Amino acid sequence: MNAPASRRQDPDRDPGLQPERTRLAWRRTTLSGTVSAVLAVKTALHGGASTPGIVACALCCALWLGFLAIAHHRIRTLAATSSPAALAPRQATAAVLCTLAMAVCGAGLVL
Repeated sequence: MNAPASRRQDPDRDPGLQPERTRLAWRRTTLSGTVSAVLAVKTALHGGASTPGIVACALCCALWLGFLAIAHHRIRTLAATSSPAALAPRQATAAVLCTLAMAVCGAGLVL
């Protein structure tokens, strides 16, 4: 039984490089999300704490924690095997929604 074309291994390809690059990309994205959340907190609390600022700050932090959980799960999955499975559509959608919602929260704090 032949393997599908997507599962065949090219003898010249090193399967360890691509998962490593992907793992590093998830780490960089998590770091940039962390910086965004910290800047959102700083912006929300600059000039005194207000109720809308605290709510926006809490929302940004909750979204950051959600993205962090998704990223950490993906990083562990990439590290566990040499040929990890693709990211589940549900997780990909959650990561995108967390990122977009965090961007909207940040824009709301700046404006």
